[in-house]
Amino acid sequence: MQIDYRLPSLGADMESATLVQWLKKPGEAVHRGEAIAVVETAKGLIDIECFEDATLASHVVQPGAKVPVGTVLAHLLSDTAVPSPTAPAEPGAAAPAAAAPTAPGVFPRQPTRPGPPGTAARARISPAARRRAHELGVSLESLEHGATGVVHIEDVERLAAQPAAPADARAAMRLAIGSAMARSKREIPHYYLADSLDFSAAREWLARHNAALPVRERLIEGVLIVKAVALAAARCEGFNGYHRDGRFEAATAVNVGTAIAVRGGGLVAPALLNADQKDLAALMREFSDLVSRVRSGHMRSSEFTSATITVTALGEEGAQLLWPIINPPQVAIIGAGRVSPQPWACDGAIVARPVLAVSLAADHRVTDGRAGSRFLRTVCELLADPAKLATAESRT
Repeated sequence: MQIDYRLPSLGADMESATLVQWLKKPGEAVHRGEAIAVVETAKGLIDIECFEDATLASHVVQPGAKVPVGTVLAHLLSDTAVPSPTAPAEPGAAAPAAAAPTAPGVFPRQPTRPGPPGTAARARISPAARRRAHELGVSLESLEHGATGVVHIEDVERLAAQPAAPADARAAMRLAIGSAMARSKREIPHYYLADSLDFSAAREWLARHNAALPVRERLIEGVLIVKAVALAAARCEGFNGYHRDGRFEAATAVNVGTAIAVRGGGLVAPALLNADQKDLAALMREFSDLVSRVRSGHMRSSEFTSATITVTALGEEGAQLLWPIINPPQVAIIGAGRVSPQPWACDGAIVARPVLAVSLAADHRVTDGRAGSRFLRTVCELLADPAKLATAESRT
């Protein structure tokens, strides 16, 4: 059967991309997880991957073209592929076309279609299009209707995908991040919690562990935090997954998005896959590789589409406490501030201890403060016992 291979969404802040290079030619086989093309977004160069075993039948878009998310880039041929199910259309909305299979977190969108000029005041607007316009911050008065006289989602996304002509790449990334975070705050009823722990045991364990290792193999504090969050997410229901179509979808794997600063400004959060099942050394290697590729501006699409929960750690130069914003459609994000000396009650005395504040922003549609408190307590308990954390798996 023929499959339309569409430009995937690589995050809530992505609306379009430029095709830079095809990595596969017509007639060549492509395997699940194999890169098929390179696109450029505000985040940099990203290898987009195939999610089925198939044969590349033909290219539809040529290098150099900038296209909206959901545009058909190529046609694939497969004997086994089954298109991903799509969300049911809302009353008055256009029926969705069959979409190529997508990775978790990817939202297939339909290709745009031109229509005669019109105004939103004169045209009918489908409920789905009205909601999408609100999500993307598109003025209803600026919309043009399609051939049927009704404004559909693709009409909204066509307008939103038009370049805003930012001054440079840094401005483009800030614009994209701002749009995604504004959408998150509008749509997601956040609640916030914070807790603190004595981080001295973790630092002492790290010092002993790293003493005999080469510099390149030494662990950093952030990897301990990622592992603790991954284990807590696997053990505490309601924090690992997505809120889509009005309901929570629990993820089957724990893929921890890790916030990484981009040179020149901006932030991306690619995922460490199956983080709850990997030991600290493996996580450290993968994290180092992620940072290296992010800083060089070349990443893989699966790292952006598969994160099920996110961690943002400010490190030694950050603030003591932060209140992060959820990355939709995820339902939770954990913030770790700067470890700093603080008064701490220990054996009936007040002593100075290196204290780490951990914060949680979670989706109130899925969990509440009681569940969030259990989640945070689990994270803190794991970080307070680093020797156990080093060997723990999600089911222990």
